[in-house]
Amino acid sequence: MKNLLILIVAAAVYLHFYPQPEVTKFYNEQVEAIKEFFSEHTSTKVRLKADKIYTDLEPKFNQFSLKEIERLKEITSSRTQVKVFYFDICETSKRDPSFHPNNEDLVCQAISKYRQYF
Repeated sequence: MKNLLILIVAAAVYLHFYPQPEVTKFYNEQVEAIKEFFSEHTSTKVRLKADKIYTDLEPKFNQFSLKEIERLKEITSSRTQVKVFYFDICETSKRDPSFHPNNEDLVCQAISKYRQYF
């Protein structure tokens, strides 16, 4: 047991004074994953239910094609998907090929109403 403790301390001292880029990268990735996990499960903020955007847009579905509605279901399947879509498409000049530009603008407007919750 004593030898194991000495080995652990020696490894810690070595990595402290001679950091390895791969180990540092791995460590930072693991810390970020743990922070994200705890943030996701312990936040006290009011959360946006992802399908709220879908229900907000239901009255306008006569403007959407079946393909667009399926894509909207995919986007609103989780908060993470909504967030990714918003920051990848709505916050940039990129377009989602699944949506007509006018319908994409409607989706982005619906999401932007709830931006504070994600």
